[in-house]
Amino acid sequence: MSEAPDPEVVELATKIFDLARQGETEALAAYVDAGVPANLTNDRGDSLVMLAAYHGHAGTVRALLDRGATPDQANDRGQTPLAGAVFKGEDAVIRVLLDAGADASAGTPSARDTARMFGKTDLLALFGDG
Repeated sequence: MSEAPDPEVVELATKIFDLARQGETEALAAYVDAGVPANLTNDRGDSLVMLAAYHGHAGTVRALLDRGATPDQANDRGQTPLAGAVFKGEDAVIRVLLDAGADASAGTPSARDTARMFGKTDLLALFGDG
């Protein structure tokens, strides 16, 4: 039988995920520098990078990647930060992720497939597809 999570830990984790969603780069970086895992995930498998990418915070994504976060970490549904950024049209985030080595073919659907679905031919060219 598993123990209920400590409410203070849950509160801190919620705060950290909110910092990623809101693009609070300095505060989030301070937590990671103090020992919070750069690849921390929530109950849906969304990493800090995924949350920052999906909400368009290129600087936050860059800071997390600089601290060892994985650019292609998929969530529980198989989605990657790059595919999320393609879906949301976050060009600056896409470039940061690609510069960090994100794979446009990773995930389900992949960033490549997402670009095709939405007719984003400029991104397909960026991914080397044309």
